[in-house]
Amino acid sequence: MNDTSVDLTKYNSSFSLRNKIGRFLWFFVRLILIRPFVLNLFKPYRVLLLRMFGAKIGKGVNVYASAKIWAPWNLEIGDNSTIGPRVDCYNQGKITIGKQTVISQKTYLCSSTHDFEISNYPLVLRDIVIYDQVWIAADAFIGPGVSISEGVVVGARAAVFKDVESWTVVGGNPAKFIKKRIIKDEA
Repeated sequence: MNDTSVDLTKYNSSFSLRNKIGRFLWFFVRLILIRPFVLNLFKPYRVLLLRMFGAKIGKGVNVYASAKIWAPWNLEIGDNSTIGPRVDCYNQGKITIGKQTVISQKTYLCSSTHDFEISNYPLVLRDIVIYDQVWIAADAFIGPGVSISEGVVVGARAAVFKDVESWTVVGGNPAKFIKKRIIKDEA
């Protein structure tokens, strides 16, 4: 037998009963009270329900009805930001989105993984932080523990597994630096 001493305090192998009940209730609220109301007219209503479940949401935030938020209590969104259609916010760990940031359609934000070096693959929660003035383009993947600095553009279908330096454009799988982002004055 192999005697390995592993500190399991950094792992979250199971969820509390409170978490499970919260997710159960949120599932039905989302199914019955959010998904059917796709018109933008119901935007304040969706934000109110997310706040009631513990999300910290700034002013002017738009969360599309088809967006899937796994645990609202682990979500923070700054002023004037958008979570687009069919975004999957799998936030077992915390996800923080800054101000004036757009998360485009079909993007997948994943703040958890498993430790594959331990035989029972314990769950590991790693927060995602997306700073101000970021655009995550369509169908991108943002992995656990990633920090997307201010002003970044993540190209469509990019897969981001490492932190991204501010005011850059990245793309590809895995995402790589493409160029510096320079804001031009309007013509």
